[in-house]
Amino acid sequence: MAIEELESYINQLGVRFIEWATSPQFYAQCGMIILSITISFLIANALKNYIPILKNEPTEGRLYLIRKTIHDTDDLLFPLFSVFTLAITVELSTLVLHQSGLLRIVQGLAVIVLLYTFISHFIKKQIVKTVIKWIGIPIAILQVFGWLDDVSSFLDTIDMQVGNIEVSLFDLARVLVFGSLLFWLGRISNSVGQQLIRNQEDLELGTREVFAKLFEVGIFVVIFILLLQVMGINLTALAVFGGAVGVGLGFGLQAIASNFISGIIILLDRSITVGDYIELEDGRTGIIRQLKMRSTTLETFDGKDIMVPNEQFITTNFINWTHKNKKQRYTIEFQVAYKTDLHKLFEILREVVASHPQVISGDHIPIEERPDAEIAGFGDSGVDILIEFWMEGIDDGPNRVGADLLLMIWDALKEHDMEIPFPQREVKILNPQ
Repeated sequence: MAIEELESYINQLGVRFIEWATSPQFYAQCGMIILSITISFLIANALKNYIPILKNEPTEGRLYLIRKTIHDTDDLLFPLFSVFTLAITVELSTLVLHQSGLLRIVQGLAVIVLLYTFISHFIKKQIVKTVIKWIGIPIAILQVFGWLDDVSSFLDTIDMQVGNIEVSLFDLARVLVFGSLLFWLGRISNSVGQQLIRNQEDLELGTREVFAKLFEVGIFVVIFILLLQVMGINLTALAVFGGAVGVGLGFGLQAIASNFISGIIILLDRSITVGDYIELEDGRTGIIRQLKMRSTTLETFDGKDIMVPNEQFITTNFINWTHKNKKQRYTIEFQVAYKTDLHKLFEILREVVASHPQVISGDHIPIEERPDAEIAGFGDSGVDILIEFWMEGIDDGPNRVGADLLLMIWDALKEHDMEIPFPQREVKILNPQ
Protein backbone atom coordinates (compact mmCIF):
# COMPACT_ATOMS: atom_id res chain seq x y z
CA MET A 1 0.00 0.00 0.00
CA ALA A 2 2.81 2.39 0.89
CA ILE A 3 4.57 1.65 -2.41
CA GLU A 4 1.40 2.46 -4.35
CA GLU A 5 1.02 5.77 -2.49
CA LEU A 6 4.68 6.64 -3.24
CA GLU A 7 4.21 5.84 -6.92
CA SER A 8 1.07 7.95 -7.02
CA TYR A 9 2.90 10.86 -5.36
CA ILE A 10 5.79 10.60 -7.81
CA ASN A 11 3.40 10.52 -10.76
CA GLN A 12 1.63 13.62 -9.47
CA LEU A 13 4.96 15.40 -9.13
CA GLY A 14 5.86 14.39 -12.69
CA VAL A 15 2.57 15.68 -14.05
CA ARG A 16 2.95 18.96 -12.18
CA PHE A 17 6.52 19.37 -13.44
CA ILE A 18 5.46 18.74 -17.04
CA GLU A 19 2.60 21.22 -16.69
CA TRP A 20 4.99 23.78 -15.22
CA ALA A 21 7.70 23.15 -17.84
CA THR A 22 5.21 23.62 -20.67
CA SER A 23 3.44 26.63 -19.20
CA PRO A 24 3.79 30.17 -20.59
CA GLN A 25 5.25 31.28 -17.23
CA PHE A 26 8.14 28.80 -17.61
CA TYR A 27 8.99 30.04 -21.11
CA ALA A 28 8.68 33.63 -19.94
CA GLN A 29 11.19 32.94 -17.17
CA CYS A 30 13.54 31.28 -19.68
CA GLY A 31 13.34 34.40 -21.81
CA MET A 32 14.03 36.60 -18.81
CA ILE A 33 17.07 34.48 -17.94
CA ILE A 34 18.47 34.74 -21.47
CA LEU A 35 17.81 38.49 -21.52
CA SER A 36 19.43 39.03 -18.10
CA ILE A 37 22.55 37.02 -19.00
CA THR A 38 22.84 38.81 -22.36
CA ILE A 39 22.57 42.25 -20.77
CA SER A 40 25.14 41.27 -18.11
CA PHE A 41 27.55 40.01 -20.75
CA LEU A 42 27.23 43.17 -22.85
CA ILE A 43 27.75 45.47 -19.84
CA ALA A 44 30.77 43.50 -18.58
CA ASN A 45 32.31 43.36 -22.06
CA ALA A 46 31.79 47.10 -22.58
CA LEU A 47 33.47 47.93 -19.27
CA LYS A 48 36.44 45.70 -20.10
CA ASN A 49 36.91 47.34 -23.51
CA TYR A 50 36.35 50.99 -22.61
CA ILE A 51 37.89 51.33 -19.13
CA PRO A 52 41.72 51.48 -19.52
CA ILE A 53 42.56 50.06 -16.10
CA LEU A 54 40.46 46.96 -16.89
CA LYS A 55 41.57 46.62 -20.51
CA ASN A 56 45.35 46.97 -20.17
CA GLU A 57 47.63 44.98 -17.87
CA PRO A 58 49.09 47.45 -15.30
CA THR A 59 52.82 48.08 -15.28
CA GLU A 60 55.12 48.56 -12.30
CA GLY A 61 54.90 51.98 -10.73
CA ARG A 62 52.88 54.07 -8.34
CA LEU A 63 49.88 52.32 -6.74
CA TYR A 64 50.72 49.16 -8.67
CA LEU A 65 49.08 46.82 -6.15
CA ILE A 66 45.79 48.74 -6.21
CA ARG A 67 45.79 49.01 -10.02
CA LYS A 68 46.56 45.30 -10.31
CA THR A 69 43.72 44.42 -7.91
CA ILE A 70 41.24 46.53 -9.89
CA HIS A 71 42.44 44.96 -13.15
CA ASP A 72 41.95 41.46 -11.76
CA THR A 73 38.29 42.22 -11.03
CA ASP A 74 37.47 42.04 -14.76
CA ASP A 75 36.57 38.35 -14.42
CA LEU A 76 34.10 39.23 -11.66
CA LEU A 77 32.10 41.67 -13.79
CA PHE A 78 30.00 39.14 -15.71
CA PRO A 79 28.89 37.01 -12.72
CA LEU A 80 28.39 40.16 -10.61
CA PHE A 81 26.10 41.83 -13.14
CA SER A 82 24.35 38.50 -13.69
CA VAL A 83 23.42 38.36 -10.00
CA PHE A 84 22.10 41.94 -10.12
CA THR A 85 20.09 41.56 -13.31
CA LEU A 86 18.65 38.23 -12.18
CA ALA A 87 17.62 39.80 -8.87
CA ILE A 88 15.70 42.45 -10.80
CA THR A 89 14.03 39.86 -13.02
CA VAL A 90 13.06 37.78 -9.96
CA GLU A 91 11.11 40.74 -8.58
CA LEU A 92 9.64 41.49 -12.00
CA SER A 93 8.61 37.87 -12.54
CA THR A 94 7.02 37.67 -9.09
CA LEU A 95 5.06 40.83 -9.81
CA VAL A 96 3.91 39.91 -13.33
CA LEU A 97 3.90 36.10 -13.51
CA HIS A 98 3.36 35.43 -9.79
CA GLN A 99 6.20 32.88 -9.80
CA SER A 100 10.00 33.01 -10.03
CA GLY A 101 11.27 29.55 -9.09
CA LEU A 102 13.40 28.99 -12.20
CA LEU A 103 14.89 32.48 -11.93
CA ARG A 104 15.82 31.90 -8.31
CA ILE A 105 17.59 28.66 -9.21
CA VAL A 106 19.64 30.40 -11.89
CA GLN A 107 20.33 33.29 -9.54
CA GLY A 108 21.66 30.83 -6.96
CA LEU A 109 23.96 29.34 -9.59
CA ALA A 110 25.16 32.85 -10.51
CA VAL A 111 25.97 33.54 -6.85
CA ILE A 112 27.99 30.30 -6.66
CA VAL A 113 29.92 31.23 -9.82
CA LEU A 114 30.59 34.73 -8.44
CA LEU A 115 31.92 33.40 -5.13
CA TYR A 116 34.09 30.75 -6.77
CA THR A 117 35.56 33.34 -9.14
CA PHE A 118 36.25 35.65 -6.22
CA ILE A 119 37.92 32.85 -4.25
CA SER A 120 40.17 31.79 -7.13
CA HIS A 121 41.35 35.34 -7.88
CA PHE A 122 41.69 37.02 -4.49
CA ILE A 123 41.89 34.39 -1.75
CA LYS A 124 45.29 32.77 -1.34
CA LYS A 125 45.02 31.03 2.02
CA GLN A 126 43.44 27.60 1.92
CA ILE A 127 41.66 27.96 5.27
CA VAL A 128 39.85 31.11 4.10
CA LYS A 129 38.86 29.37 0.87
CA THR A 130 37.43 26.48 2.87
CA VAL A 131 35.41 28.80 5.14
CA ILE A 132 33.90 30.68 2.20
CA LYS A 133 33.24 27.48 0.26
CA TRP A 134 31.42 25.63 3.04
CA ILE A 135 29.90 28.56 4.96
CA GLY A 136 29.76 31.64 2.74
CA ILE A 137 28.29 29.95 -0.35
CA PRO A 138 25.51 28.09 1.52
CA ILE A 139 24.54 31.32 3.33
CA ALA A 140 24.40 33.18 0.00
CA ILE A 141 22.22 30.46 -1.53
CA LEU A 142 19.85 30.48 1.44
CA GLN A 143 19.54 34.25 1.14
CA VAL A 144 18.79 34.01 -2.58
CA PHE A 145 15.99 31.52 -2.07
CA GLY A 146 14.62 33.38 0.96
CA TRP A 147 15.29 30.54 3.39
CA LEU A 148 17.94 32.28 5.50
CA ASP A 149 15.49 33.70 8.07
CA ASP A 150 13.89 30.30 8.64
CA VAL A 151 17.25 28.57 9.07
CA SER A 152 18.47 31.35 11.39
CA SER A 153 15.35 31.00 13.56
CA PHE A 154 15.86 27.25 13.78
CA LEU A 155 19.56 27.61 14.76
CA ASP A 156 18.58 30.21 17.37
CA THR A 157 16.42 27.61 19.14
CA ILE A 158 19.49 25.38 19.68
CA ASP A 159 21.26 26.97 22.64
CA MET A 160 23.36 26.14 25.65
CA GLN A 161 23.70 27.72 29.09
CA VAL A 162 27.17 28.80 30.32
CA GLY A 163 26.67 30.24 33.79
CA ASN A 164 24.40 33.24 33.35
CA ILE A 165 25.15 33.50 29.65
CA GLU A 166 22.92 31.83 27.07
CA VAL A 167 24.64 31.07 23.77
CA SER A 168 22.81 29.72 20.74
CA LEU A 169 24.20 27.93 17.72
CA PHE A 170 23.18 30.89 15.61
CA ASP A 171 25.26 33.25 17.79
CA LEU A 172 28.34 31.05 17.41
CA ALA A 173 27.89 30.79 13.64
CA ARG A 174 27.38 34.54 13.35
CA VAL A 175 30.54 35.34 15.33
CA LEU A 176 32.57 32.80 13.33
CA VAL A 177 31.42 34.05 9.94
CA PHE A 178 31.47 37.78 10.58
CA GLY A 179 34.63 37.59 12.71
CA SER A 180 36.55 35.84 9.95
CA LEU A 181 35.18 38.28 7.38
CA LEU A 182 36.07 41.32 9.51
CA PHE A 183 39.64 40.21 10.16
CA TRP A 184 40.18 39.34 6.50
CA LEU A 185 38.78 42.70 5.36
CA GLY A 186 40.86 44.39 8.05
CA ARG A 187 44.09 42.87 6.78
CA ILE A 188 43.28 43.79 3.19
CA SER A 189 42.29 47.34 4.15
CA ASN A 190 45.41 47.71 6.29
CA SER A 191 47.73 46.62 3.46
CA VAL A 192 46.06 48.81 0.83
CA GLY A 193 45.74 51.81 3.16
CA GLN A 194 49.36 51.68 4.30
CA GLN A 195 50.57 51.43 0.71
CA LEU A 196 48.47 54.46 -0.25
CA ILE A 197 49.92 56.46 2.65
CA ARG A 198 53.52 55.41 1.96
CA ASN A 199 53.15 56.34 -1.72
CA GLN A 200 52.38 59.98 -0.87
CA GLU A 201 55.77 61.33 -1.90
CA ASP A 202 54.83 64.92 -1.03
CA LEU A 203 54.94 63.90 2.66
CA GLU A 204 58.17 63.25 4.53
CA LEU A 205 59.10 59.64 5.18
CA GLY A 206 58.68 59.96 8.95
CA THR A 207 55.25 61.58 8.58
CA ARG A 208 54.14 58.79 6.26
CA GLU A 209 55.22 56.18 8.81
CA VAL A 210 53.30 57.97 11.59
CA PHE A 211 50.10 58.06 9.52
CA ALA A 212 50.59 54.44 8.43
CA LYS A 213 50.91 53.24 12.03
CA LEU A 214 47.96 55.32 13.22
CA PHE A 215 45.90 53.93 10.33
CA GLU A 216 46.86 50.38 11.32
CA VAL A 217 45.85 50.98 14.94
CA GLY A 218 42.58 52.60 13.87
CA ILE A 219 41.67 49.67 11.57
CA PHE A 220 42.07 47.09 14.32
CA VAL A 221 40.22 49.23 16.90
CA VAL A 222 37.27 49.50 14.49
CA ILE A 223 37.36 45.74 13.84
CA PHE A 224 37.43 45.04 17.58
CA ILE A 225 34.43 47.29 18.21
CA LEU A 226 32.47 45.79 15.30
CA LEU A 227 33.23 42.28 16.52
CA LEU A 228 31.94 43.19 19.98
CA GLN A 229 28.74 44.45 18.39
CA VAL A 230 28.39 41.20 16.43
CA MET A 231 28.85 39.24 19.65
CA GLY A 232 26.14 41.34 21.31
CA ILE A 233 28.40 42.70 24.06
CA ASN A 234 27.30 46.00 25.58
CA LEU A 235 30.12 48.54 25.19
CA THR A 236 28.98 50.48 28.28
CA ALA A 237 29.41 47.41 30.48
CA LEU A 238 32.69 46.68 28.75
CA ALA A 239 33.99 50.14 29.63
CA VAL A 240 33.41 49.50 33.34
CA PHE A 241 35.00 46.07 33.10
CA GLY A 242 37.88 47.43 31.02
CA GLY A 243 38.70 50.04 33.65
CA ALA A 244 39.23 47.33 36.24
CA VAL A 245 41.13 45.02 33.95
CA GLY A 246 43.20 47.86 32.49
CA VAL A 247 44.97 48.45 35.78
CA GLY A 248 46.09 44.83 35.96
CA LEU A 249 47.10 44.72 32.33
CA GLY A 250 49.02 47.96 32.77
CA PHE A 251 51.50 46.19 35.02
CA GLY A 252 51.61 42.95 33.07
CA LEU A 253 51.94 44.61 29.66
CA GLN A 254 54.19 47.44 30.76
CA ALA A 255 57.01 46.49 28.39
CA ILE A 256 54.66 46.18 25.41
CA ALA A 257 53.05 49.52 26.17
CA SER A 258 56.48 51.12 26.59
CA ASN A 259 57.62 49.84 23.20
CA PHE A 260 54.40 51.04 21.56
CA ILE A 261 54.70 54.55 23.02
CA SER A 262 58.41 54.61 22.16
CA GLY A 263 57.54 53.76 18.57
CA ILE A 264 55.13 56.70 18.39
CA ILE A 265 57.79 59.02 19.87
CA ILE A 266 60.40 57.81 17.37
CA LEU A 267 58.07 58.44 14.46
CA LEU A 268 57.14 61.90 15.71
CA ASP A 269 60.63 63.20 16.58
CA ARG A 270 62.14 61.55 13.43
CA SER A 271 65.32 60.52 15.19
CA ILE A 272 65.43 57.44 12.96
CA THR A 273 63.72 56.72 9.65
CA VAL A 274 63.55 53.87 7.17
CA GLY A 275 66.88 53.63 5.31
CA ASP A 276 69.10 54.95 8.13
CA TYR A 277 72.25 53.01 8.97
CA ILE A 278 72.26 52.37 12.73
CA GLU A 279 75.00 51.19 15.07
CA LEU A 280 73.64 49.96 18.39
CA GLU A 281 75.33 50.30 21.75
CA ASP A 282 76.42 46.64 21.69
CA GLY A 283 78.16 47.10 18.30
CA ARG A 284 75.52 45.55 16.04
CA THR A 285 74.82 47.48 12.85
CA GLY A 286 72.18 47.43 10.13
CA ILE A 287 69.88 49.43 7.87
CA ILE A 288 66.37 50.18 9.13
CA ARG A 289 63.94 48.38 6.85
CA GLN A 290 60.70 48.63 8.86
CA LEU A 291 59.33 50.59 11.79
CA LYS A 292 56.60 48.56 13.49
CA MET A 293 54.40 49.18 16.51
CA ARG A 294 56.51 47.11 18.89
CA SER A 295 59.95 46.88 17.31
CA THR A 296 62.24 48.13 14.56
CA THR A 297 63.79 45.81 11.99
CA LEU A 298 67.49 46.26 11.17
CA GLU A 299 68.77 44.41 8.13
CA THR A 300 72.47 43.54 8.25
CA PHE A 301 74.69 43.25 5.19
CA ASP A 302 74.99 39.49 5.72
CA GLY A 303 71.23 39.00 5.26
CA LYS A 304 70.10 38.84 8.88
CA ASP A 305 67.23 40.79 10.47
CA ILE A 306 67.73 42.26 13.94
CA MET A 307 64.47 42.93 15.81
CA VAL A 308 65.19 45.84 18.17
CA PRO A 309 62.52 46.87 20.75
CA ASN A 310 61.53 50.49 20.18
CA GLU A 311 62.25 51.32 23.83
CA GLN A 312 65.95 50.68 23.21
CA PHE A 313 66.15 53.72 20.90
CA ILE A 314 64.76 55.90 23.70
CA THR A 315 66.70 54.60 26.70
CA THR A 316 70.12 53.68 25.23
CA ASN A 317 72.76 55.31 23.06
CA PHE A 318 73.05 54.51 19.37
CA ILE A 319 74.82 55.98 16.33
CA ASN A 320 72.83 57.07 13.29
CA TRP A 321 75.40 57.18 10.52
CA THR A 322 73.24 58.50 7.70
CA HIS A 323 70.30 60.38 9.23
CA LYS A 324 71.28 63.97 8.41
CA ASN A 325 74.31 63.52 6.14
CA LYS A 326 75.00 60.59 3.83
CA LYS A 327 78.67 61.57 3.52
CA GLN A 328 81.07 59.66 5.74
CA ARG A 329 84.83 59.90 6.37
CA TYR A 330 86.94 56.74 6.49
CA THR A 331 90.60 56.01 7.10
CA ILE A 332 93.12 53.44 5.92
CA GLU A 333 96.34 52.74 7.84
CA PHE A 334 99.44 50.83 6.77
CA GLN A 335 103.26 51.05 6.95
CA VAL A 336 106.04 51.67 4.43
CA ALA A 337 109.75 51.13 4.79
CA TYR A 338 111.93 53.94 6.18
CA LYS A 339 113.80 54.18 2.89
CA THR A 340 110.59 55.19 1.03
CA ASP A 341 110.40 58.62 -0.64
CA LEU A 342 107.42 59.91 1.32
CA HIS A 343 106.85 63.02 -0.82
CA LYS A 344 106.47 60.87 -3.92
CA LEU A 345 104.39 58.32 -1.98
CA PHE A 346 101.86 60.93 -0.82
CA GLU A 347 101.33 62.17 -4.40
CA ILE A 348 100.77 58.60 -5.61
CA LEU A 349 98.36 57.78 -2.80
CA ARG A 350 96.25 60.90 -3.33
CA GLU A 351 95.96 60.16 -7.05
CA VAL A 352 95.09 56.51 -6.45
CA VAL A 353 92.42 57.23 -3.84
CA ALA A 354 90.90 60.08 -5.87
CA SER A 355 90.62 57.81 -8.93
CA HIS A 356 88.03 55.59 -7.25
CA PRO A 357 84.56 56.54 -8.62
CA GLN A 358 82.85 56.49 -5.21
CA VAL A 359 85.44 58.63 -3.42
CA ILE A 360 84.53 62.32 -3.22
CA SER A 361 87.30 64.28 -4.97
CA GLY A 362 87.95 67.23 -7.28
CA ASP A 363 88.97 70.85 -7.16
CA HIS A 364 85.38 71.96 -6.38
CA ILE A 365 85.39 69.91 -3.17
CA PRO A 366 86.47 71.68 0.06
CA ILE A 367 90.06 70.82 0.89
CA GLU A 368 89.09 69.15 4.16
CA GLU A 369 86.97 66.61 2.23
CA ARG A 370 89.52 65.76 -0.47
CA PRO A 371 91.51 62.50 -0.25
CA ASP A 372 94.64 63.02 1.86
CA ALA A 373 97.68 61.02 2.95
CA GLU A 374 99.93 61.88 5.89
CA ILE A 375 102.35 60.46 8.43
CA ALA A 376 100.55 58.97 11.41
CA GLY A 377 103.70 58.05 13.35
CA PHE A 378 107.00 56.16 13.33
CA GLY A 379 106.76 52.47 14.10
CA ASP A 380 109.35 49.86 14.99
CA SER A 381 109.46 48.46 11.45
CA GLY A 382 108.37 51.39 9.27
CA VAL A 383 106.58 54.68 8.87
CA ASP A 384 102.86 54.64 9.77
CA ILE A 385 100.78 56.12 6.91
CA LEU A 386 97.22 57.41 7.35
CA ILE A 387 94.83 57.90 4.41
CA GLU A 388 91.58 59.81 4.82
CA PHE A 389 88.76 59.96 2.28
CA TRP A 390 85.07 60.83 2.11
CA MET A 391 82.31 58.91 0.32
CA GLU A 392 78.54 58.79 0.04
CA GLY A 393 76.98 56.04 2.15
CA ILE A 394 78.43 53.23 4.22
CA ASP A 395 81.68 51.43 3.41
CA ASP A 396 80.11 47.99 3.64
CA GLY A 397 77.65 45.76 1.84
CA PRO A 398 77.46 46.91 -1.80
CA ASN A 399 80.01 49.72 -1.15
CA ARG A 400 83.30 47.94 -0.51
CA VAL A 401 85.35 51.05 -1.19
CA GLY A 402 87.94 50.40 1.53
CA ALA A 403 88.74 46.95 0.14
CA ASP A 404 89.03 48.35 -3.39
CA LEU A 405 91.42 51.08 -2.22
CA LEU A 406 93.65 48.59 -0.38
CA LEU A 407 94.07 46.58 -3.57
CA MET A 408 94.70 49.74 -5.62
CA ILE A 409 97.32 50.92 -3.08
CA TRP A 410 98.98 47.51 -3.15
CA ASP A 411 99.25 47.64 -6.95
CA ALA A 412 100.61 51.21 -6.86
CA LEU A 413 103.30 50.32 -4.29
CA LYS A 414 104.37 47.30 -6.33
CA GLU A 415 104.51 49.38 -9.49
CA HIS A 416 106.83 51.96 -7.88
CA ASP A 417 108.97 49.41 -5.96
CA MET A 418 107.83 50.67 -2.59
CA GLU A 419 108.01 48.23 0.28
CA ILE A 420 105.53 47.41 3.04
CA PRO A 421 107.84 46.21 5.84
CA PHE A 422 107.31 43.26 8.15
CA PRO A 423 108.61 43.15 11.76
CA GLN A 424 112.38 42.72 11.89
CA ARG A 425 114.85 42.32 14.78
CA GLU A 426 118.61 42.83 14.71
CA VAL A 427 120.57 40.39 16.87
CA LYS A 428 124.10 41.41 17.94
CA ILE A 429 126.42 38.74 19.40
CA LEU A 430 128.60 40.34 22.08
CA ASN A 431 130.81 37.32 22.83
CA PRO A 432 131.48 35.14 19.78
CA GLN A 433 133.23 32.55 22.01
